[in-house]
This record gives sequence, structure tokens and C-alpha cells, in this order.
Amino acid sequence: IEDSLESEARPRINSEVLLAPTVSTLVDLSKHAQMMVVGCRVEGLLDRLLPGSVSSGLVHHAYCPVAVIPDEALLHSELSHLPVLVGIDGSPASELATRIAFEEASFRGVELVALHAWSDAEVFDIGTMEWSAEQAGAVAALAERLAGWQERYPDVNVHRRIVSGHPTRHLIDQAEWAELVVVGSRGRGGFPGMLLGSVSTAVVQAGRAPVIVARPW
Repeated sequence: IEDSLESEARPRINSEVLLAPTVSTLVDLSKHAQMMVVGCRVEGLLDRLLPGSVSSGLVHHAYCPVAVIPDEALLHSELSHLPVLVGIDGSPASELATRIAFEEASFRGVELVALHAWSDAEVFDIGTMEWSAEQAGAVAALAERLAGWQERYPDVNVHRRIVSGHPTRHLIDQAEWAELVVVGSRGRGGFPGMLLGSVSTAVVQAGRAPVIVARPW
């Protein structure tokens, strides 16, 4: 690890080897961490979310945000200046995701793409006027969610994308052109007993880019 870091401004590194169950030990350590970072082999993208895998355990039970980094991301590490992508649905979980996304975009010096799906369904039997009203409401809601953060991070150029249909496929498609994706741990369709939303699960499983699941501290 130390050899992979630049000699200047290197963070302090503490190395420790523990003979203990991996997932439960890492989850316990997450209580005192700002973020947990776990790698994933390309051929293991599906396995990492199966019961008992390290990534699955962390994204479901960690006490802090979790970053999942597929090995494939190393192959494209030279492609700098790609934007950070964040999924925003107005839930408390996506508020934390928005905060992390702005922090990451500012630190990396890249643009931020804020994606909001104004309806989970692909087809509706409603009139055009009702469609327009609902879409306009989504535009206003996204602007409100971003306003405070844009004032706090004036250096971050934000692109707003309003889409219809389920957010999962849009996030996965857009992840192809992002250097980082940030999603909440539970969206507007979640409930207290649901530790990881289906959208977050699918985006992490797709492995198109590094993903931060914004689990609360």
C-alpha cells in the first residue's frame, strides 16, 4: 500500500493483521471510520453481493459510507476528469449521497452529474398536462435539493439530468462515463427494515465504475 502512494502528502498508514471473521470485524471497525473501502475482482462482480461476501456484508451493515472499487476501474484510472455521478431521489439517504458527491467532485476537480428519476414507471396512462406538471415538479425539487450544496461548493459545475423510468438503468448507463458513482443506502421506496435499496444493489453489482454507498454514520 505504501509503495502505491506518492511520497508527498502521504496519509498516515497503520497496518494490522487480524485472525478474525472478516465481515464482522470490518463492520465493527466501521464504527470508528469515515469510510470503508473494499476492492472487487472483475470476475466476482456478482459474487460480491451474495450472502456472506465481504462487499455484501459491508454495504448492508457498515456504520459509515462504503466504497466498492472493481479491479476494472484500475484499467481506466488514467481517464481523469470524468464526472462524479450521484442519484438523487429526495430521501434522507440521498441527501448524504449528495453531500459526499459534492465533496468528491470538489476534491477531484471534476464536474458533477445529478440524476433524478421523476417516476419509477416506464409507461403511464395519464394526460400530457399531468405529465408536464409532474415533470416540472421534479425539476423544481431537484433544484431545491442542490441549491444549498452549490452555494457551499461554488467550484463544482453541476449538470442536472431529469429522466423518466426506473433510476437503476439510467444510473448504470451513465456510470460508463463517470469516474465515481454515489448512491444512497435506501431510497424513497425503502422502509426501516430494508438495509440496502434495490437501486444501490443493482448499481454496485453492475460494476461499471467505483461506487460509494452512502451509509449514514
